[in-house]
Amino acid sequence: MNTKDVLNDLKRRFPNEPEYLQAVSEVLESIEEVYNKHPEFEKANLIERLCIPDRIFSFRITWMDDRGQVQTNMGYRIQHNNVLGPYKGGIRFHASVNPSILKFLAFEQTFKNSLTTLPMGGAKGGSDFMPRGKSNAEIMRFCQSFVLELWRHIGPDTDVPAGDIGVGGREVAYMYGMYRKLARENTGTFTGKGLEFGGSLIRPEATGYGNIYFLLEMLKTRGIELRGKRCLISGSGNVAQYTCEKLIELGALPVTLSDSNGYIYDPDGITREKLDFVMDLKNNQRGRIREYAEHYGCKYVEGGRVWAEAGDIALPSATQNELNGDDARKLVAQGCIAVSEGANMPSTPEAINVFQEAGLLYAPGKAANAGGVATSGLEMTQNSMRLNWTREEVDEKLKRIMAGIHEQCVRYGKRSDGYIDYVKGANIAGFMKVAKAMMAQGVL
Repeated sequence: MNTKDVLNDLKRRFPNEPEYLQAVSEVLESIEEVYNKHPEFEKANLIERLCIPDRIFSFRITWMDDRGQVQTNMGYRIQHNNVLGPYKGGIRFHASVNPSILKFLAFEQTFKNSLTTLPMGGAKGGSDFMPRGKSNAEIMRFCQSFVLELWRHIGPDTDVPAGDIGVGGREVAYMYGMYRKLARENTGTFTGKGLEFGGSLIRPEATGYGNIYFLLEMLKTRGIELRGKRCLISGSGNVAQYTCEKLIELGALPVTLSDSNGYIYDPDGITREKLDFVMDLKNNQRGRIREYAEHYGCKYVEGGRVWAEAGDIALPSATQNELNGDDARKLVAQGCIAVSEGANMPSTPEAINVFQEAGLLYAPGKAANAGGVATSGLEMTQNSMRLNWTREEVDEKLKRIMAGIHEQCVRYGKRSDGYIDYVKGANIAGFMKVAKAMMAQGVL
């Protein structure tokens, strides 16, 4: 495989999909050496088959707002690869949603799910619908219309969606209710469900908790303690909230949170009481993070990004490409020792290069934030067995999975000088499992 030739061909075929091409480029560059040791992969044209999704569904969603006006949005589901198990990946509701973003997410999801060792393929879906500012009734009608188009293409052994940006427990419940009515079955077709109807304990917390469990494994490689470290968190949604919660529990000092309008910096640290305020603000009142600054009298920067502040550890937990090269250089200059990604591809390629050249501990999202989908896989297992595990059982399984992912990254990513390239390690580990399964199952 010549990475440049493959990428040029993909750019020719998909010229207006920058996020997708960025994700593919990162993976191909890090697996090229290993791939070329297996001529059987090239003979089977495996890399092209792996880069291009199995299928893409796109559809119009028509729904009625509270004023009686008919609205339309676009909906998508990218089923990327199911060689390891049913397609599995979240649904995102946000104005930025387009085929490029969903193709990048589905591509990344394929390798992330592979790293968990659970039997799950990769998929992603969503719509350019924005839940913010909508009533519960409007969101319910939209979710029902979305599933009305999607339900024939999903199922417990076919494709199991979950939540993502803009899709929490409320939206999952509305979608699952409509699916259940249309399919006339009660199965684990969605994950992130309510505990009353098949959900798993720890699932809401899993992405944030899992990120910290992975961070702990990284810090162990250098004998560094998490306790007392000042932590910069971006975002203030589900991932950021539970990242913050686990940091507080372990004695670290989270000092920032953000949303699309700006960020807060609380030098005294976000305590349990303050986090409860954020959770109520964001989950119930649908408020803005500046209200935290107004309530607690701390710094708020309109339109800014948290990476301008000094911290020991950076935990990007908002969205893709939120941390660029300049941000990375600021973090390095201010003494940051580790970056662990709670979001999907939040660091630009330039930022990643800065981190690695400076010798920082850097964990890409496909490894560090795999705890969410791993616990979704555990929810699927519980649904199939018709039982529920305790909080302690699920949390212990999550810890083991994250430690296992870290072990795979070290196995494939440790350099001769001792530095662990977690990007290379995660990409090769995820790729090799998928590639071997594809080769075993023939050309399809």
